[in-house]
Amino acid sequence: MNEILIRSLTPSVLGMLVRRGADFAAAEDAVQDALVEAVRVWPADPPRDAKGWLITVAWRRFLDATRADTARRRREDLVDEEPAPGPAPAADDTLQLYFLCAHPSLTPSSAVALTLRAVGGLTTRQIAQAYLVPEATMAQRISRAKRTVSGVRFDQPGDVATVLRVLYLVFNEGYSGDVDLAAEAIRLTRQLAAAIDHPEVAGLLALMLLHHARRAARTAPDGSLVPLAEQDRGRWGTRAIAEGVVILQAALARDRLGEFQAQAAIAALHADAPTAGETDWVQIVEWYDELAGLTGNPVVRLNRAVAVGEADGPRAGLAALAALDDSLPRHTAVAAYLHERDGDLTTAARLYVEAARKAPNLAERDHLTRQAARLNVRLSR
Repeated sequence: MNEILIRSLTPSVLGMLVRRGADFAAAEDAVQDALVEAVRVWPADPPRDAKGWLITVAWRRFLDATRADTARRRREDLVDEEPAPGPAPAADDTLQLYFLCAHPSLTPSSAVALTLRAVGGLTTRQIAQAYLVPEATMAQRISRAKRTVSGVRFDQPGDVATVLRVLYLVFNEGYSGDVDLAAEAIRLTRQLAAAIDHPEVAGLLALMLLHHARRAARTAPDGSLVPLAEQDRGRWGTRAIAEGVVILQAALARDRLGEFQAQAAIAALHADAPTAGETDWVQIVEWYDELAGLTGNPVVRLNRAVAVGEADGPRAGLAALAALDDSLPRHTAVAAYLHERDGDLTTAARLYVEAARKAPNLAERDHLTRQAARLNVRLSR
C-alpha cells in the first residue's frame, strides 16, 4: 500500500464525513479505523477507487459508533445518507479543513496540533518534535483539542496565521521527515495565496519554493545527507528559485514584515550565492536578528549562532551559542561544527558522536557519525 497516497486521500475522506454531519472527533476516529482496514485489506485486494473505498468504510465505521449513542430515527437518517457506490467526487476539501480545524474555540497551538494530526497525517511523535515537547505532552494536548471541538459546529473558520503555521510545519516534516508532504504543502499554500492577498502567505510560499528548489541536492545517491556548503548548486531548481524571489520581493515591498518573509529572505541569500564561499553571511545575521525579534524562537537563535560563526569567525559563533540552552535540538551538532571550524578537532569529534545519539532521524544520525569518524581518522594520523 502506498502510504503517501493514503495520506493524500485522508483530508477528502474526513471532509466528506464532516459535511455529512459527523462531529470532528468521531469523524477522525472513523477515518483512522478505515486506514487501518486499508492496511490490512489493500495489499491482497487493492480497490479500483481508493478514495471511494475509504469514504464508504469510514462512513460505516462512523455509523457503527453512532448507533451506540443515537436514537433510532437519527440512525435511519444517517443510513439513508450513506454515500452512493461509484467514483467519489473529485472536490479538494483539504484547505477548507485546515481552516475549520483552526476553530475559534481552540488556542492556536492546540489548533495547529489537531490539524497536523487529523488532516496533515503526522504522528504525535513528529508533532511533538516540531514543538520541542515530550510526546506524552503532545498526546494530551491533542486529546484536549478533540474534546473541545467534540460536538462543535464547524461553521466558524479559524484565522490565517494558524493555518500558515500548520502548512509550515507540514512542509518541514515533508522536507526532512519520514513522509513526503512538502509538495502537498506547497500546493495548498499556492491555493491560499491565490485566494488571500496577504504578505505572510506570499512569504511562506516563497520560503517553501526556495527550500524545495534545493531538494535534489540535499542527498547523495546513497541517501546520505549533503550539507548546504557541499551541495552541487547546479542541481538546484532555478525556476523555483526565480519564482520564490519574485514572490518574496513583492511581499517585502509592502513593508509588513513577518517571520515567513524573514525566513524566505535568508533562504534567498543562500540561493543567490554562486558558491558557498560567496554567501553574504553578514546580511544573513541581520535577517536572523529580525527573525529573532519577531518570534523569540530559541531555534532561530541557534541558527543565528551558525551564521555568526560564518560571518565573524567560529569563536564568535561559540560565544553566541553559549547563551542558549544546550538541550535545544541540534545544539550539540552546532557546537561540534563550530569547534571543528575553530580547530579543536578532539572536542568536535566527541560532540559529533554525542549529537549523533540525539539525532531525530536516521539520515542525520548517519551524517553526524560520519563526521565524527572523519575527524577521528585525522586525529589518529
